[in-house]
Amino acid sequence: MAEQPVWIPTPERIAASRMHDYMQWLRREKQLDFDGYDALWQWSVDRLPEFWDSIWRYFDVQSFAPFSQVLEREAMPGARWFPGARLNFAQQLFRFHEDEPERVAVIGKSELRPTLTLSWRELRRQIGSVANALREMGVQPGDRVVSYLPNIPETVVAFYACASIGAIWSSCSPDMGTPSVLDRFGQIGPKVLFAVDGYRYGGKDFDRREVVRSLAGSLPTLEHLVVLPYLHRENTIADSRSWQDLLAFDGTPDFAALPFDHPLWVVYSSGTTGLPKPIVHGQGGVLLESLKGHALHNGIGPDDRFNWFSTTGWIMWNSQVTALLTGAAIAVYDGNPGYPDLGVLWRFAEEAELTVFGAGAAWFANCMKAGISPTTIADLHRLHTIGATGSPLPAEAFDWIYREFGQQVLLAPISGGTDIAAAFVGGCPILPLYAGEMQCRCLGVAVHAMDEQGKPLQDEVGELVVTRPMPSMPLYFWNDADGRRYHDSYFDMYPGWWRHGDWLRITPRGGAVIYGRSDTTINRHGVRMGTSEIYRVVEGLPEVLDSLVVDLEYLGRESYMPLFVVLRPGIALDEPLRRRIGDALRTSLSARHVPNDIFAVPEIPRTMSGKKMELPVKKLLLGMRVEEVANRDAMSNPDSLGWFMAFAGERQAREPAGDK
Repeated sequence: MAEQPVWIPTPERIAASRMHDYMQWLRREKQLDFDGYDALWQWSVDRLPEFWDSIWRYFDVQSFAPFSQVLEREAMPGARWFPGARLNFAQQLFRFHEDEPERVAVIGKSELRPTLTLSWRELRRQIGSVANALREMGVQPGDRVVSYLPNIPETVVAFYACASIGAIWSSCSPDMGTPSVLDRFGQIGPKVLFAVDGYRYGGKDFDRREVVRSLAGSLPTLEHLVVLPYLHRENTIADSRSWQDLLAFDGTPDFAALPFDHPLWVVYSSGTTGLPKPIVHGQGGVLLESLKGHALHNGIGPDDRFNWFSTTGWIMWNSQVTALLTGAAIAVYDGNPGYPDLGVLWRFAEEAELTVFGAGAAWFANCMKAGISPTTIADLHRLHTIGATGSPLPAEAFDWIYREFGQQVLLAPISGGTDIAAAFVGGCPILPLYAGEMQCRCLGVAVHAMDEQGKPLQDEVGELVVTRPMPSMPLYFWNDADGRRYHDSYFDMYPGWWRHGDWLRITPRGGAVIYGRSDTTINRHGVRMGTSEIYRVVEGLPEVLDSLVVDLEYLGRESYMPLFVVLRPGIALDEPLRRRIGDALRTSLSARHVPNDIFAVPEIPRTMSGKKMELPVKKLLLGMRVEEVANRDAMSNPDSLGWFMAFAGERQAREPAGDK
């Protein structure tokens, strides 16, 4: 653990922070005086209804009808927040810059387009036009509208248009293949599909017209297809409407008055079995968590310009677009973050005049390893905060950021998840920062490191567990009528408490360190993927009898995902077969699903009940002794561990001593 901070907030920065302003507001309005952040956090989790009531009132959340109480029933799952309230997520956007309607709201750039901007006036008009067009198509509150669009301004408009109606949004990135998209959208019965005809990535064009036709023909509930010509000049997909037609509708927005727990979007987080989990979040919960996280923890406000590099299939895209709720402008970029070189996003940060910039931890590590010097590539003097997530950011990356930027910026890594659309632990502009740590547990989040018996651990690694509800916890999973799948995903190990599936350590000073996944879910730079998706594709190949995949991402290490396959007798794992496996995963799922390496093994370790032993193999390959990870008497094929033990020994012998 680092003993000296790499960043200390100045008195001026503390005084100018929204966190400090909130604490002063609590003193004035509630007669609550805290001697520091730790005391504030403790109050926020001990007095949960009082805390969330203060967030509602501090941010002056607009509601068509008042709530009767803050938390009607404290239970996990099943908490009910702010009953009686009627609000609209999209309406909260237009409370800023009324005297400056031409001020920039959205900045967009891609490999296909030069930079373009939308003013707050134009953003409002386009949201109104698309929403009214959707109403003309028959879209009503609760209908599902799905998106196969990239990270461009039109996607932002389409999302907020849906939110204004009360339609439920769901998004997949256009780099995802047809089976992967259908595994997601096919579960929720969409009425409308937004799609592009193609995109450009890394200088290469990818035509998606056939994929779009296939999607439209495979979704039986679909009534309307809206195509945005993006790669091509004109829409050539039959039986579809063009995006431009929607913008011709009246641009006066009409915001539906919706319950606090009305669904906002469906996002997907995959597990080890079955289809991806369709997770439903509510309008009110996401609204409150977004305001708290963006404004208080990341210091984003009406004078900021914010970009978090993401695709539309990652929860960080959802997070980025919700920053508009603070009055900040957002900048979206569609393209390869390494093309034509790793300076492309830094140059975009200069062009967009960013004040807050975030990306996956792996991208920052790649910049560091490549010897990139951001401040010599671009003028970045406006940046005051840099965020990172997706995987643990190693201590040396902290040092690299501060060598480059000095004390100008707060480096604010966060860790949260698709599952809660929020952060558990993250940044705090009034606290010192130590290399390798996140500064704090986020306000209102009763997060702890727990041992297997549910005992909180101090300065030890344990399971990340949340012991009190959060407003943005899922309302439910789609098509999970009895709630069994939702319960089993988070509450089976610690009944009544949320177990997230990450390793966590809370430091003596209140900071947090994430050590990677404690379960078998794969985390490729922040995009969580289920092993079952990979198995369906790999074992669908005639040469493959069985398979097992693990992700060995761990603190400070870049994700390493090996795939182990059992082949039919007489089949060799040659380069053509390796390419065929990789191509099948890339085409059916996405490039992120392609393993780093593929190995042929005699057999896959299985339990007596036939379950693949993913977690024991993962722990074995991370350096644990076989006696600690597997009970041979509970296995159907205990001799299968021999190959993996030898592989683990060879792998550890190859690693530098400091990485073991």
